[in-house]
Amino acid sequence: MSLREANLEVKVVVETPLLDENEKGPWPSTVTEIKKTGYEGLLQIYELAFKDRVTHWAHGGMVGYPGYDAGVIGRMSDRHDILRDCHTLRLIEPAGWFYKTDALRKMCDIWDKYGSGLMNFHGATGDIQLIGVPTDNIIPAFNELAKEHWDLGGSGGDFRTASCCIGPARCENAMIDTLDIYQTLMTDPNNLDAMHRPRWPYKFKLKISGCPTDCNAGVARADFVLIGIWRDDMKVDQDEVKKYADGGLDIGYIASRCPGRAMEWDGETLTIDNDNCMRCMYCINKMPKALRPGDDRGATILLGGRARGRYGAFLGWPLIPFMKLEAPYENVQELIDTLTEWWDENGRTKERMGETIYRIGTGKMLVETGLKPNPTMVRAPRNNPFWFYLPGEVEE
Repeated sequence: MSLREANLEVKVVVETPLLDENEKGPWPSTVTEIKKTGYEGLLQIYELAFKDRVTHWAHGGMVGYPGYDAGVIGRMSDRHDILRDCHTLRLIEPAGWFYKTDALRKMCDIWDKYGSGLMNFHGATGDIQLIGVPTDNIIPAFNELAKEHWDLGGSGGDFRTASCCIGPARCENAMIDTLDIYQTLMTDPNNLDAMHRPRWPYKFKLKISGCPTDCNAGVARADFVLIGIWRDDMKVDQDEVKKYADGGLDIGYIASRCPGRAMEWDGETLTIDNDNCMRCMYCINKMPKALRPGDDRGATILLGGRARGRYGAFLGWPLIPFMKLEAPYENVQELIDTLTEWWDENGRTKERMGETIYRIGTGKMLVETGLKPNPTMVRAPRNNPFWFYLPGEVEE
């Protein structure tokens, strides 16, 4: 009998009045999905947490698959009389989240056999998360998953599983091949080793977005972000601009919202000052038939994004404003290796890369990594009139 079948055979009807409130409304409910699995213990633990106003999850201990030091998130409760363990397996997702249905069906069958049947498509990092497996089932579950070519993703202080937007597969705005970049980096043996064997101060997240719209939300939550960009002039079709205007679109308002003040609309002609254009994609997304990115394309690389931490939330800031990308993307891999090596030497425990740079200073990081400074790296104007040079920077 599978774990899910055993759960469904539980005849005890659990009263969960507090959890039931989360089923009200027109939106999907996690509570409803847990009830479908018959996972009574999990419902009771969450109901008790609402009632006591404190979590009943404790650290899961050192659980995992032999040979891997990551990919299994340990989760134990402090109420073994209700539910003892409820671990999570993380699986590496394919580029752009393209799945074959037969592969998904096999994965679901395996998870119904060994786990709760609960899944998360996808975690914030990007992995498939299989939620709710007892300790004794971790090894047999992954043995069968591995036969179907699924591998464990990242967890802990390691190279977390990267993620990329759908890119050139379906998006006309993609300026880099996000899918190929992802596939190349995620099949690199060194990156897989860094993913499966944590050795860094904390997690390192990599995200790849095809354009500045950043559908992958890398700027807000990734330590290293590749964003497709162009550096020549934007293409403007004045006839299509006029059609938008005749159709009722307020082009003057769109021009007024340009963060670089780079657009002017006189009622007949749309003028763009490309030197002041910030490549934010706002106007292109509003008028996709009239405005298009230029042809000289590459990527902007940003560092340091994260949602929370000891210094608060960070948005990624530019490290390299423009880099040409060509397979096998050795320039990107060399940059990742340089930065992670420096961070590993200087970072404190539980300190993300951006926090280490914030604490030590961008200048010191640039000197020690050999990267060249650029004005786009400046986050705010200097607030004192004094500056100093390192020995050898200025001729005597």
